[in-house]
Amino acid sequence: MKMKKKILFIQTQAENAGAQEISRLVGEGLATKQHAVHHLFFYRKTDAYDHAPNTTILCDQRPSTPLAFAKFLIDLVKFIRDLKPDVVLTFQHYGNLFGGPAARLAGVPHVIANQVSAQATMNSVIRKLDMAMGSIGVFDSITVNSKDTAGEYGDFPKVYTKRIVHVPHGFKTKTSDLSKGCAREKYGLPSNATILGSVARLNVLKRLDIAIEVLSANPSWHLALGGQGPEEDNLRKQAKDLGVEDRVHFIGEMRSEQVGDFLKTLDLFIFPSQAETFGLAAVEAAQVGLPIVANDIPVLREVLQTDGVPCALFANSDDVASYVTAIEKLLSDPELVKQLATSAERLSRLYSLDTMVDHYEDLVLEQEQPLFMPMGQQA
Repeated sequence: MKMKKKILFIQTQAENAGAQEISRLVGEGLATKQHAVHHLFFYRKTDAYDHAPNTTILCDQRPSTPLAFAKFLIDLVKFIRDLKPDVVLTFQHYGNLFGGPAARLAGVPHVIANQVSAQATMNSVIRKLDMAMGSIGVFDSITVNSKDTAGEYGDFPKVYTKRIVHVPHGFKTKTSDLSKGCAREKYGLPSNATILGSVARLNVLKRLDIAIEVLSANPSWHLALGGQGPEEDNLRKQAKDLGVEDRVHFIGEMRSEQVGDFLKTLDLFIFPSQAETFGLAAVEAAQVGLPIVANDIPVLREVLQTDGVPCALFANSDDVASYVTAIEKLLSDPELVKQLATSAERLSRLYSLDTMVDHYEDLVLEQEQPLFMPMGQQA
């Protein structure tokens, strides 16, 4: 009989984004297996988790002074010590950097780090601290969600890399019962336009400036952006400078259950991100049958395929014309769209939500014969 564990998930900021979606899904899955699941966020970014059950947000905003940061660290250790979890799972690089040591100081016997932050988001100091903590055993296991991400740790010491375990992201299919017309009405989008779109946190690494720039190629194209983030003002200014502001629609942050209705509004999904560990939003869009144009980086080539057959067209985010060409091809070639969609139908099998949860439960329970093998021992 499996022992039931008290599990604490630690994230950096409370908002709706990819890493938060994964920890939420894993937490829900482990809760259905009768584990006691709690979530902790360092600070509040949006109101997305204000009323979530078994969820604590330590700070109303990011600690910005030495005194506020010291209080945050003390409160973090105290919270974990009072909760007394059996296992702590940390997410994102700052979640790992502060959550792992805090869990050990609070006496937690089992800590699992999750590398869901792309290397481009980490400076050299953070990377060295992560290497040191993983090497001395602050983390018992370190999950990566793609083979490409695992490869980014190839120059780390063996004592670190032997802890790495490949657990591909699972996802919940983002379907919608709405017609395209009703979905567009819901989000205030034009009913007869060709709408390109993306779901992403609005930060500079997502390269959504490319998505705006392609609108200059065709006056009938519109762009809908689902998400929030620090680049919104710059993106709005870019749209105005290019004279396309009336064709760019900022939808704002969406709850997970709203994403399916948003995807239903689109004719094509554009994903020019230059740094990902998986690319969850693009996988979700492909699986519901949307044609995809994604940046040609190794991790997106890896996850946007099934049985070696691509689910998307790829372009170069340093070359806007390559996106225009790919978009025009998909909008004019229904047979190609059908081929890509047929390949994408198998994504839900390749990235099974149940399998992901089972893998995490094995890590939590530290089974002697897990369902998977560490990356270095895979065939």
